[in-house]
Amino acid sequence: TGGVVSSLGKGITAASLGRLLKNRGLKVSIQKFDPYLNVDPGTMSPYQHGEVFVTDDGAETDLDLGHYERFIDENLSQSNNVTTGRIYWSVISKERRGEYLGGTVQVIPHITNAIKERVYRVSKEKDVDVVITEIGGTVGDIESQPFLEAIRQIKYEVGRENVCFI
Repeated sequence: TGGVVSSLGKGITAASLGRLLKNRGLKVSIQKFDPYLNVDPGTMSPYQHGEVFVTDDGAETDLDLGHYERFIDENLSQSNNVTTGRIYWSVISKERRGEYLGGTVQVIPHITNAIKERVYRVSKEKDVDVVITEIGGTVGDIESQPFLEAIRQIKYEVGRENVCFI
């Protein structure tokens, strides 16, 4: 995250870090989590959100994915851009299908587990050594809290020696 500052250049920083790691021989993928409730930025005003970047699989994503692709010279997909809206949609869809066996659906653990699954999915789909995950917005935004909690949990699941927060 960018602390409490918006438009700080987090996307370029993440892309640059990806390039440096790739230059060291590591296989890298980058993803962006956006804490807004829209499913994707495709229907958002470019005056509010900026331009969208369309991936090879047709996903309308955050412009930062274009920076990521150019810096690490890898094609990214819809899996690399996740919004709160997409996370909630997937969790609510599972609830409607009865996948939670009638239980109460909550932010913790259901939303945070869905967020973690998205981090792990990119790692498996792309068969990479490193997944850089940019969390959009600012730390003070309440919307970011489930994402921050999810990455805190990932640190314990994969071991603190395998996670770095910047």
